[in-house]
Amino acid sequence: MTLAVGGGLVVAGAVVALVYSAMSSVEDSIALPPRSEAPYSEPYEGEPYEEEPYEEEPYEEGPAEAAPEPTATEPDVKKDVTITACTRDPQIGWQSAKVKVVNGSSTTASYHIGVEFLDKDGTKVADGVTGVVDLGPGKSVVEEIHGLGEVPQGTTCRLVDLTRMPTGD
Repeated sequence: MTLAVGGGLVVAGAVVALVYSAMSSVEDSIALPPRSEAPYSEPYEGEPYEEEPYEEEPYEEGPAEAAPEPTATEPDVKKDVTITACTRDPQIGWQSAKVKVVNGSSTTASYHIGVEFLDKDGTKVADGVTGVVDLGPGKSVVEEIHGLGEVPQGTTCRLVDLTRMPTGD
């Protein structure tokens, strides 16, 4: 029995010595390269570099062109978008808003619609956006906008960042 225990200790010692030897050779091969031997130099404190001044070509002043007057008055985009529902999911506490978009312009248009979700004090607690693409004149669509994150009960919805861009004739 002592011979088996002694033999086991010799084998274990040999394994430890082999692992130690292997680790030493690996450590030497992955060592960081030596630091640069370049001498340290102080920051340059000479005269500041002066640039030649940039000269613009002279130009003739003439009357400014006025922006063209719109030929037809389009209704305000705020009249095109209304919030039809503002609800909080009772299980996860995230807010969402349903908005109805009715294209009140005379051309096909795309819309960018933002909604802010406000707590009972009027502080923004979340926001969300959606878009409507190529909505024909007089056509309507209902979109749902989700806020990200849990909001308190009693959170309300407010439209922000409304944009209508004509996309057709």
